[in-house]
Amino acid sequence: MNDYFYTLVDALFAQLTRDEVLLCSFDGEDSDFVRLSKNKVRQAGHVTQRYLHLDLIRGQRHATCNCTLAAHLEHDLPPLRALLETLRTQIALLPDDPYLMYATEINSSTHGDAAASIDSGAALEDIISAAHGLDLVGLWASGAIYSGFANSLGQRNWHQSTTFNFDWSCYHQTDKAVKSNYAGFVWDANVLKQKMHDARTQLEVIARPAITLAPGHYRAYFAPAALEELLSVIAWGGFGLKAHRSARTPLIKMIKQDVHLHAAVSLAEDHARGLAPNFNRSGFVTHAPVTLIAHGKYTDCLVNPRSAKEYGVPLNSGSEAPNALDMHAGTLPRADILNALGTGLYINNLWYCNFSDHDDCRITGMTRFACFWVKDGVITAPINVMRFDDSIYRLLGTQLLALTAEREFLFDTSTYMQRSTRSAQLPGALIDDFTLTL
Repeated sequence: MNDYFYTLVDALFAQLTRDEVLLCSFDGEDSDFVRLSKNKVRQAGHVTQRYLHLDLIRGQRHATCNCTLAAHLEHDLPPLRALLETLRTQIALLPDDPYLMYATEINSSTHGDAAASIDSGAALEDIISAAHGLDLVGLWASGAIYSGFANSLGQRNWHQSTTFNFDWSCYHQTDKAVKSNYAGFVWDANVLKQKMHDARTQLEVIARPAITLAPGHYRAYFAPAALEELLSVIAWGGFGLKAHRSARTPLIKMIKQDVHLHAAVSLAEDHARGLAPNFNRSGFVTHAPVTLIAHGKYTDCLVNPRSAKEYGVPLNSGSEAPNALDMHAGTLPRADILNALGTGLYINNLWYCNFSDHDDCRITGMTRFACFWVKDGVITAPINVMRFDDSIYRLLGTQLLALTAEREFLFDTSTYMQRSTRSAQLPGALIDDFTLTL
């Protein structure tokens, strides 16, 4: 696929005049999608799609467009040449872009194993077998995801990752369910069996009469998936330079008032796992992780090319929202979570999360699926859905007791337009005081 991309763009580069620069970005996938209900395959399909993004530059003016590719040169090249002429016409009518910034030094790279593959059929057989007797509802997505970049200056970048992502719930009745996820680069039926065993164990608890808690303050354990929900809200402007310089970040108190999180909290943007590409549509390549928070203190922002140009600082990212978030592990062994929790809430999932007080980084939301009441280190009953409202400065600051020594690698399950390459590697978090409001 990369050979086709390079052949295609080379033909376009040959059409340029001396004062033109062309940036080309490629996105594509070859994905299997399978929907399951009541532990049976209900819908199966395969999606192949290819997209090309063109950015034609002349001086400080530029014009962009997107198009769908058929992956056949004789079919794709004529309309692309016509688009190139359209972009030339548009540039003549556009003003200079003061924040236009693109790579002029050649930094080529190739990442990924073109021969890697995942047998969807065999994996689905493993799933159906492991979930025998369960009311399982889920979505399987797998296959290769492609990203490419090339410019008329001579730079070439290619990134290919072959992954799977199985997101599912096992229902007891009505809205009582256990939610789980298994994603990665190499399918392992034994890992799935363990996750399914854990789901069966939690289903036994869900079958017990649920309890309704009174609004108040409770000790709580947040599983990695629940913690990811909170961090995804903070990511709405929390880590980007533009949001910081314009005072629109929800972490404004960390910048203006020197408020800290707990010393155990360290966050970084790290593409070393290889799920998302480390290059962007401007041709810049980032290699080193970006430390966002170190030992509770805000350290650095994500800086994309436009912000780098606007504020005169070095760029370090293609996006100002994290795509490969990494939180350092703590010291609490997973096996000791319940004993450390003692009496309180075991929270597997959250949803409907949003800011209730943006400047205080206060978030409200609902508990979701398989959330339990724990008494004296023993899970005793499921809890009915509750709303919470609390500040990150408490949850990951003054009230944080410990982070787990083990972490989970969480893939974003979004498939809107195309499969997401966003991921997070997170521990669980033990909180001393968590606020439920109703």
